[in-house]
Amino acid sequence: MKAFRGLLVLAAVLSLTGCHTVLMSPSGDVALQQRNLIIVSLILMLLIVVPVIVTVLVFAWRYRANNHKAKYDPEWDHSTIVELMIWAAPLLIIIALGAVTWVSAHKLDPYRPLDRLAPGKPVPAGMKPLEVDVVALDWKWLFIYPEQHIAVVNELAAPVNRPIHFNLTASTVMNSFFIPALAGQIYAMPGMQTTLQAVINKPGDYTGFSANYSGAGFSYMDFTFHGLSEGDFAKWVTRVKGSGDRLDRTSYASLEAPSERNPVHYYGSVAPGLYGSILNRCVHPGVACMNMLRTPESGEEPEAAAPSSNHDAMSMAHPQ
Repeated sequence: MKAFRGLLVLAAVLSLTGCHTVLMSPSGDVALQQRNLIIVSLILMLLIVVPVIVTVLVFAWRYRANNHKAKYDPEWDHSTIVELMIWAAPLLIIIALGAVTWVSAHKLDPYRPLDRLAPGKPVPAGMKPLEVDVVALDWKWLFIYPEQHIAVVNELAAPVNRPIHFNLTASTVMNSFFIPALAGQIYAMPGMQTTLQAVINKPGDYTGFSANYSGAGFSYMDFTFHGLSEGDFAKWVTRVKGSGDRLDRTSYASLEAPSERNPVHYYGSVAPGLYGSILNRCVHPGVACMNMLRTPESGEEPEAAAPSSNHDAMSMAHPQ
């Protein structure tokens, strides 16, 4: 039995050597704060779980059938101390957990602009976030950089220590955008837009993927996220711009078709307003944009609402 137990322990250790603990050692401040929240919550819960498990084991051992020294009191029905322990300790833990969760839920709201780049390092005044429009396709990721006028399939890059503002939508079905080292996952839904604020603090290459099953090619919806210095990011943008391909309505229609294991592809230019058309589901000719189908309010003259922004949509995934 001792040899068997030793083999089990060895097997467990060997199986854990292949685990990738990126969630517990992230490289982005948002993911770091989420990691800390997980640890604090775990510790608070263990303050109840561990004493209960120990008490059960001690109780079972002390009052075992062959322990005649244990006091037997069949008429026992109440103990003030026991009642206080049973109710007061869990109540305090629940209050602490509720307070921590409430504060963190508001502070880590993915729609809330970042107030710091790292612990003790606030966002400098006037620093503008990097805008990235994300489209979940079947089965690949499209990243559009509106300020740089470029687009990339299955590759993402951003400067280190600069806020990133993601706008996310999907072409057909709901999907989930997740870069564990950067921030928590967030859903991308057709006809709706979600937002994620994040920052990467360490240069490197990180894995991103889909965390929501979306069909046959779901397993291959992964990409590389490059955390780069400002200079290297500028070089990356220049390299993408060097591509002769242009992402317009016609090329997007071809890209939108379901496909698997897509290689990285660069588009050196992007048609103006394309992301807005994707978001409002009117890329194809003859289809009315969702933000032009607004129902007139009471007393308002019926008219089509003209699109005022690339990111306008009939409905949003978060109250504005």
